[in-house]
Amino acid sequence: MNTEMIWQKFLETIKNTLSDITYETWFKENKLIEFDENTIKILVPDIVHKKHLKENYNETVEAIFNEITGSNFKVEYYLEEELTSDIKINTDVIGVPTSAQNNNFNSNLIKEYTFNSFIVGKSNKFARATALAVAEQPGKMYNPLFIYASSGLGKTHLIHAIGNYIVENSNKKVLYVTCEQFVNDFIELYRKNKEDNNLINVDNFKNKYRSVDVLIIDDIQYLEIANKTQQEFFNTFNDLHSNNKQIIITSDRSPDDLKKLEERLRTRFNWGITVDITPPDFDLRLAIINKKICDKFPDCDFKDEAKEYIASVCTEHIRKIEGAINRVIAYSTIMNETVITLDVANEALKDFFKTSIISKNKVDQVQQIVANNYNISVEDLKGKKRNASIAIPRQIAMYICRVVVGETLPKIGLAFGGKDHTTVMHSVDKIKKEINTNSSFEEEINKLVSKINV
Repeated sequence: MNTEMIWQKFLETIKNTLSDITYETWFKENKLIEFDENTIKILVPDIVHKKHLKENYNETVEAIFNEITGSNFKVEYYLEEELTSDIKINTDVIGVPTSAQNNNFNSNLIKEYTFNSFIVGKSNKFARATALAVAEQPGKMYNPLFIYASSGLGKTHLIHAIGNYIVENSNKKVLYVTCEQFVNDFIELYRKNKEDNNLINVDNFKNKYRSVDVLIIDDIQYLEIANKTQQEFFNTFNDLHSNNKQIIITSDRSPDDLKKLEERLRTRFNWGITVDITPPDFDLRLAIINKKICDKFPDCDFKDEAKEYIASVCTEHIRKIEGAINRVIAYSTIMNETVITLDVANEALKDFFKTSIISKNKVDQVQQIVANNYNISVEDLKGKKRNASIAIPRQIAMYICRVVVGETLPKIGLAFGGKDHTTVMHSVDKIKKEINTNSSFEEEINKLVSKINV
């Protein structure tokens, strides 16, 4: 068998032995580089994959390869930079080495937040893979796990997914609390001790936070304003960590940026692994919109152009996307619109977003200049006619809006009659290629650009 046949056979076999989420996270994107008499080399996307496969699945992987080939192979995992730069990355320095029943325990987890319902894109892919690694081996892989991101980007969803996975697949006791709840519990304890000197309350507090196998603290930045609570959290952290209990923390900033926290706390937050989630790109925003509409409004006739409009103008965070969808649905219901088109979505959201008048004016200016130059109307540029006398000026206008004005692909598409962002991308690329091979065409474009007040 050749390399491709062996790899496909391996993937088929491993897929049948694992859950879908495990297969898709740890194996789907890997590639078989080569194999010789003794060694099989596999390319993996990042350091988390390399470490997790090596420490948790290597025996299974080797057994499957040996069964397929009838030979004994040693499996090695490589990152792209290891192959191109001839270096070796040591996974032993990543994370923390390995060192009761809870049916009636309230974990405070939101059951709907799972790995399956977490939509993955470039901005959160690494964070999701790391979170699943922790969920599969709590207290062993990365301890603590520190996830930071701006509000509304999915970090709370992700940590609930970790907790739900652990509860579903083990007997470990998981506790999720906000940092505010932890602070309030400590303040209440401090108040009672000051009044009653009641040691029972101290034991109850310690039992709540130190008897668990997994402690999840959301929005740890609020600990900055609670100096006395920092000492108690420090003690709780040390107790859990020394007993190989998993600690998961979220924040709106990285550990190093939590300047008002004690240095010893910030140092401990960096002991395990720190990952961030960046704002979703257009494709991920569109995937989120499709998922939410499918789950909540399955019978709604929501046109693609309307979805793309929301994805293009709602760039801040996921909660804004949810709000936009709900507003459009409510508007269509009140106005008895059975089909949600671009016009319906635009009307429903006209006061929902802060639009850039400057940017809009620039695009309008480009359209007018190009239309005048080629003796066509702006409406022709926004229309669907594909004859060369209109299609080429349209592509030129899109190119200038993208390269000179610096507008986003989705917003350019909307300005040109609701074109798909891939159509805009194609137009831009086509004009770029023509400019590179045709000097007179390049001069023509430059004359148009000179008329724009950039």
